[in-house]
Amino acid sequence: MVPYGGVRSVAITCAPPWLAAHVLPPAIQQFREHWPDVRVRLFDGDRIEVARRVIAGKVDLGLGIFERTPGVRRAPFFRFSLMVVRPDRNAGFNRVSTRWTALAGQTLISLTPDYPHQQQIEKAGVSYTCGQTVNLLDTQIGLVEAGEGIAIIPSFGLPACRSRKVAMLEFYEISHRGRKLPEEAAEFSGFLKRYIARWAGDAGIL
Repeated sequence: MVPYGGVRSVAITCAPPWLAAHVLPPAIQQFREHWPDVRVRLFDGDRIEVARRVIAGKVDLGLGIFERTPGVRRAPFFRFSLMVVRPDRNAGFNRVSTRWTALAGQTLISLTPDYPHQQQIEKAGVSYTCGQTVNLLDTQIGLVEAGEGIAIIPSFGLPACRSRKVAMLEFYEISHRGRKLPEEAAEFSGFLKRYIARWAGDAGIL
């Protein structure tokens, strides 16, 4: 538990900016209705900064796609799919599984190579035409909607676009290996797992 003006608090941090902006705020709002005496503090940042904050004890837990890191306890939190995003006007694809080979020759709008799922795409050996490379999921989706190409994104972006499932991706919760997760953080973690399961079901991700 990280002190916050005398109020019981849990500090969390999240690597995917889209999730931090669109999913966690309403989750925090609902959590507060059940635990009004616990303040949840959200920090958004890249994966390196998230891990640094966890190791330094500045936050209780982090969420994102993480590799094994010394001093960090990593626990599976939720499994998202990878999905291919196309412009709405391209009605030729229904919501069915898509093979990597079906993407050959497409113009792909990519995120920077430091994104784990972007690395997974490269390892899949997809033969595509390089389109723009951007830093944020929202930018990527916007360019797709503008007809600049297609994109492959984690399925937590499904509510923002039409998409197709192509592969599975593990999403982790991380915490400091050397200390027990505070009670408030454990309560929020359990609540968030249930919240995301409901949210994913309503969004058609599950």
